Amino acid sequence: MTAFEYIGATGMDEVLDALADGAGSVLAGGQSLTLQTGDTETSVRRVVDINRVSGLDTLAANGGSLRVGPLVRHRTFESAEVTGPLGDLLRAVVCHIGHPPIRARGTMLGSFAFAHPAAEWPVVAMMLDARMTLTGRHGSRTVSAESFFTGPFTTARRPDEMLTEAQLRVLPAGTGIGYAEDRRTTIFPQAAAIAAITVTGGVVSGASIGLVNAGPCPVRARAAEKALLDGPLSDAAISAAAEAAADVDVTGGGAAADRLMRQRAFRTLARRALSQARDGLGVRSHP
Repeated sequence: MTAFEYIGATGMDEVLDALADGAGSVLAGGQSLTLQTGDTETSVRRVVDINRVSGLDTLAANGGSLRVGPLVRHRTFESAEVTGPLGDLLRAVVCHIGHPPIRARGTMLGSFAFAHPAAEWPVVAMMLDARMTLTGRHGSRTVSAESFFTGPFTTARRPDEMLTEAQLRVLPAGTGIGYAEDRRTTIFPQAAAIAAITVTGGVVSGASIGLVNAGPCPVRARAAEKALLDGPLSDAAISAAAEAAADVDVTGGGAAADRLMRQRAFRTLARRALSQARDGLGVRSHP
């Protein structure tokens, strides 16, 4: 293992100074950082511990957004601290992340920054049109989740920047939540589908559908969302949306048979997640 320098920062100026030359990595929960400390050219050379920096544990509603700071642990979202449909969505997802010790130490923004292709939080960020604030010595900039995630384990964050905040879109009343996954022996799912469906006056007025481990970047199934909008949340609509979800490019360079199996899995999981969302709204099932 490569030797590294440890800095226990107590203020943001110290953090940004330590990151300025691009040789540092931020430690918040440390659940992913240990995977980067092997003896390779990309090994961590300086670890900047932010746990003693005040003001980084922000979790607050701001208009139509929820502001999340870099020291907000996964387990925070197990509680009722975030209310309404957004809280329901976060609670539905968080219980599937890792296991209790990981949820006790790991952070949502750490998951965003690590950008594991099979992680759940990056997909939630895509579903909720998250805005990511990146801060460096020369100021801050904000990018959309769609622009932030650029590939497996890669993001738009520059080496001298820190992800200092994420803003998640608040879901309106009348939104049902669903989560379905295929998980075997790992801490990450082989495949999962997440749904947040808003029904107004018996008609679908909003839809966010995400697919976990469907590609190198977090996947939002926009064609599946479109299949639901402006109509009743019927069996036929759910089936059509599930078919559209299965059409998402999940090639990943695998064999044709593997791609077919994964598409079949996403079809089934999307249908389950959408059915859960409908059940949560108390909408009657009909053709």
